[in-house]
Amino acid sequence: MAAYVEILKSEFPEIDSEVFEYITGVLDSGATDFEDEEEVFDAIGGVLQEVSPDSKNEDDIRDICLQLFNTLKLYDLCCHTHPPLLSCCCPLSVLTVSAATEVQGIWMVKRPQNTTVDAKKLEKAEAKLKAKNEKRNEKDSQKSSGPVVLEEASASQASSKKESRVDISGKNRSYDIRIENFDVSFGERSLLQGAELSLASGRRYGLVGRNGLGKTTLLKMLASRSLRVPHHISILHVEQEVAGDDTNALQSVLESDTVREGLLTEERTLNARIANGTADGLESVRLSEIYIKLEEIEADKAPARASVILAGLGFTPQMQQQTTKEFSGGWRMRLALARALFARPDLLLLDEPTNMLDVRAIIWLENYLQTWQSTILVVSHDRNFLNAVVTDVVHLHSQRLESYRGDYENFIKTKEDRLKNQQREYEAQLQYREHIQVFIDRFRYNANRAAQVQSKLKLLEKLPKLKPIEKESEVTLRFPDNFEKLSPPILQLDEVEFYYASEHRIFTGLCVSADLDSRICIVGENGAGKSTVLKLLMGELTPVNGIRHAHRNLKIGYFSQHHVDQLDLNVCSVELLFKKFPGRLEEEYRHQLGSYGITGELATRPVASLSGGQKSRVAFAQMTMPCPNFYILDEPTNHLDMETIEALGKALNKFKGGVVLVSHDERLIRMVCKELWVCEGGKVKRVDGGFDEYRDLLHEQFRKEGYL
Repeated sequence: MAAYVEILKSEFPEIDSEVFEYITGVLDSGATDFEDEEEVFDAIGGVLQEVSPDSKNEDDIRDICLQLFNTLKLYDLCCHTHPPLLSCCCPLSVLTVSAATEVQGIWMVKRPQNTTVDAKKLEKAEAKLKAKNEKRNEKDSQKSSGPVVLEEASASQASSKKESRVDISGKNRSYDIRIENFDVSFGERSLLQGAELSLASGRRYGLVGRNGLGKTTLLKMLASRSLRVPHHISILHVEQEVAGDDTNALQSVLESDTVREGLLTEERTLNARIANGTADGLESVRLSEIYIKLEEIEADKAPARASVILAGLGFTPQMQQQTTKEFSGGWRMRLALARALFARPDLLLLDEPTNMLDVRAIIWLENYLQTWQSTILVVSHDRNFLNAVVTDVVHLHSQRLESYRGDYENFIKTKEDRLKNQQREYEAQLQYREHIQVFIDRFRYNANRAAQVQSKLKLLEKLPKLKPIEKESEVTLRFPDNFEKLSPPILQLDEVEFYYASEHRIFTGLCVSADLDSRICIVGENGAGKSTVLKLLMGELTPVNGIRHAHRNLKIGYFSQHHVDQLDLNVCSVELLFKKFPGRLEEEYRHQLGSYGITGELATRPVASLSGGQKSRVAFAQMTMPCPNFYILDEPTNHLDMETIEALGKALNKFKGGVVLVSHDERLIRMVCKELWVCEGGKVKRVDGGFDEYRDLLHEQFRKEGYL
């Protein structure tokens, strides 16, 4: 925002500091809302006229407002022409930031003591802007379309004039982030109240908590700077997949480093002018400066670094040369992650990064992030990933944030110790209160002890109000198993050959089988055919050659990794079950949903308004209602919180039917699976050593390929 600050200070060198803060605050908050220079004039024109009544007339003020409006729109355009997958909130560009910092650093004007502003005009301008914003908000609320009106998230925090002045002046060069006393809400629901968040530069934080409490919302508030993060700290939020176009994958990653791209573009322009003979001496000087900066950032090594990142995330050399429009949504999300890792922002925000990755890519990402130099805040429900990556844990619960040093296992231990200590303290205080109350009750009507009784009553009143320890309710899941035991073979693929096109064979000679005692996990790289195996087992795909055999009483429950796409988002969960299984009482639907944590008003809210984890629970409730005797689960842990994943593992172990699942969650695999199948090279082979052997094989492969 340095550009409009420069305009204000050059046009009004004797401006009062409080008025300056008010004007910059109006411009900062309304940057994206002003539609023309007239609206800027309506908001601050009266105040600017009061600041300089003699030297500038109304036309002069309108011209200045036009300059301010153009500056704001230039800033807005710059922010929104960054690649759409990244919520990039750095001011204009690194070069602009540097220049702006220099301007602010030397602009230390001591204001004259006689500078005044008409308080009534200031108040009138504030009221006018407030009325305009209220009118716009009312208009926006009337524009809502579609059958479901989704609530919006918002954030507010106590502001400090001192912090604002330091931030605007450009003197704050710390990369630590501290946000105090802030609130976050989603519609009418309060997610955080009076919370504090401290992120030390260079540390890696895991944000954990139950589904629906606001972890994703908090990341969005940080990325959009609805919560105040110092302007010089660049933020990248991996939120959306890369838009498909004709840019190849490698070039798409290289373009995410806007500083390097800007320098290279300027270098090409200057060289062209020098070659055409249209350049003066300044171009040669500037070209030398560019070469120095390119050398400083090691621009020549960038393609190799980008290629290593892409390879680690599963992109083969051929895939790196493919255009982005050729990739599926899952691969474009990987590309978004690759761009963020390559750009190396000061604050990297990751929301469930392992959801889009296979086990191989997760292990590579764990190793890569362990050497990350700047700050990371990651939401993840993958216990092993957090243990491998994070240095600190931030726990969101009871509308507040609590920080813990160490990995996730240390967080669990420390949290349990804290709860035990708090419980002991609570019980000791309760016992002390009871002791005082016994004395009061015993001598209440004893005249000789009246003074002591009064003293005890006053002591009791002064004691802090006791609150019982808040413990998160335990998550329990149950898969009904009131069915008869089936004699094997239950489900079998014998010498199966399958392909979508004859020149692209996916499987040949596939021989696998499962029964009601099976606990089988299928792993392998994305595209190796894991989901295809599941669909062959279910009978959704017909083998080109070979036989699928299934018991006549086999009843399969299927959980798709794209389960959200199969839910009707425009109805509530109760109505969803009613449509799928009509003819039952509402209490039955509510009981079924309640078994998976969708209780009370959650069951009557539109499915679209639920968090990702809550939608998964609705999908579980829908899948289990017909009481299947065999479950096929494709990435069931996506979006589930840690407690629910733990409950899912326990429920699957208690279930008396068969289970085949595709998962990348190491914790769930170790809890549940007795057999590990690896999809690779058109075959499915069993790994006798289980997950440990598979992990060792991947590490050895990484070392050979030079990715570790």
